[in-house]
Amino acid sequence: MASLLLRSGRPRAVGIRNQAIVRLPRARMATKQFEHLDVDESQDKNLKWQEYEYEEETTGPLYAEHYPTSAFQKSLLAMGSSIMSLSDVYRADMIACFGEVTGQCAFQHMQAQMESSDEGRRVLNDRPRINTKTVDYPKLLESPRNTLGFVYANFMKTYGLSADDRPPVHFVDDLNLAYVAQRYREVHDLFHVLLDMPTTMLGEVTVKWVEAFQTRLPMAATGGLFGAIRLKPKHRQLYVTTYLPWALKTGFESKPFMPLYFEERWDQDITDLRRELQIPILDLKQA
Repeated sequence: MASLLLRSGRPRAVGIRNQAIVRLPRARMATKQFEHLDVDESQDKNLKWQEYEYEEETTGPLYAEHYPTSAFQKSLLAMGSSIMSLSDVYRADMIACFGEVTGQCAFQHMQAQMESSDEGRRVLNDRPRINTKTVDYPKLLESPRNTLGFVYANFMKTYGLSADDRPPVHFVDDLNLAYVAQRYREVHDLFHVLLDMPTTMLGEVTVKWVEAFQTRLPMAATGGLFGAIRLKPKHRQLYVTTYLPWALKTGFESKPFMPLYFEERWDQDITDLRRELQIPILDLKQA
């Protein structure tokens, strides 16, 4: 139980442990106990307070892996996961946590992108998943070499990656946005493929900048900004003169990647797909 003190005036709320002091308009008061308080009569001669008890409602999990958290708990998670992510860039669990607790607006933006096209709406409706149970990687490796399916499967094989390593979403308090967050996580490797970027630090930082502008995820912008600090001197110079300008141009000018129904495009020529998405060519020969 928590105690509420109500008075007439402009709405205002302050929480103190398990007590809440809430100032509401007089017309909305629920009467249980009424008392007069000593106040400065020059300010308000008719100031009155009412007090009643209420019980805070809590909601259970919205999906199997959901961990319901308050705004305060999310703030703590954001601070802790950001520190851990910056200190150890290989802590995928901390990076994922930081992305979830700070990405509410970004997930809404990505959802709007997907809802703006027939293809994106079908993704939201079908909710496909990308893992070894839903994608036949050996079969994709038998596809023509310049198809999206072959390039993607070969990318995963070359770098020893598995789609099953992507952790489930835990901290997004909306069922639809939770899927958007999960979808983003599972197509991240396909972003690498579309951008023709390796999983090196230079490649990851470059992809993060493109993602930052396409998705508006704070996690992506943070990764692009602070990840560059970890680059080796020779890579840092290449990053500043070539990769960063290309990533910014791509992020601004290319079409959104999130609405793509990748599973229906495995047989598409990847060069044609990159042209369709208006991804500029990164010419390293001029670097």
